[in-house]
Amino acid sequence: MKAAELLEPIRRLHERIRDSVVSTLERSDLEEMSSVSKDGDGDTLYAVDRVSEKGILDFFSELSLETPVILIAEGLENAVVPDGGREEEASFRILMDPIDGTRGLMYQKRSAWILTGVAPNLGRSTTLADIELAVQTEIPLVKQHLSDTLWAVAGEGARAERYDRLKRESRPLSLSPSRARSIEHGFAMISRFFPGVREELAAIDEEIVRGALGPPREGKAQCFEDQYISSGGQLYELVAGHDRFVADLRPLLSSLASTRGFPLGICAHPYDLATELIARELGVLVTDERGRRLSCPLDLESNVTWVGYANSAIREQIEPLLREALIRRGLL
Repeated sequence: MKAAELLEPIRRLHERIRDSVVSTLERSDLEEMSSVSKDGDGDTLYAVDRVSEKGILDFFSELSLETPVILIAEGLENAVVPDGGREEEASFRILMDPIDGTRGLMYQKRSAWILTGVAPNLGRSTTLADIELAVQTEIPLVKQHLSDTLWAVAGEGARAERYDRLKRESRPLSLSPSRARSIEHGFAMISRFFPGVREELAAIDEEIVRGALGPPREGKAQCFEDQYISSGGQLYELVAGHDRFVADLRPLLSSLASTRGFPLGICAHPYDLATELIARELGVLVTDERGRRLSCPLDLESNVTWVGYANSAIREQIEPLLREALIRRGLL
């Protein structure tokens, strides 16, 4: 069985999750959906997260696949489906984030995303680089009637559709990364979502922008930023041509946080990047902090540093400056 054969089933699952979450949000108030459901060693789970998790195991059990699959998602690490199957017999490892961007969605500020990546089961050594199929579906705001779905099969490019919730119909959608050769007048940023080391991340951001565009000019905005609290959302902004450069460097600052006497806090995990294949198939350059392809294990714990460039010209402009800023601080 090929990973591509799971495309339609996974798209159906995404549609089921999307519709269920939106329907629940329409019937619930903000305080109810933003209440903490679980606050363990990993990411904090909110009530809205629980809505998306319902039925995932049941869905894959209902598919009657020839061989088992391994689901890796929040609360489902290495869950073999159907129940009773053995991990070594599984054909695929399926990495899922049922809601990426929970915080923005539960406060109805911004769309969230359902992310799924499918890789052949190569044991515990399977990595993001092994993913052969990726599907990403938008969970829109209650007041929003359009929702995008993107998917890619490794080596075959990527496609997208836009779903109209009011008409209950979809149409093809063309997405393309920015062709601009500079970040000037565009969106470019380093992620600094949460308290802890934000001033250091901002300093790196300022250093890179100044190196690329020179000092600020009175009354002018050289470039802009958009702190979209969703790695899948950030990748979407790159493939849609909205953003030109995004870097999430949080894991590199763990030592700095430690010297200040506190833990680093939450970072991106592999499931947040489960669909980076889509971005790469559409031409976005996605790397780690050293410019290499992402190859983190498919687990729930690893902290992931990633960088996205809309095109090679943007990479040539920014990557040397990013590297210099990291080396100067002893982060690389």
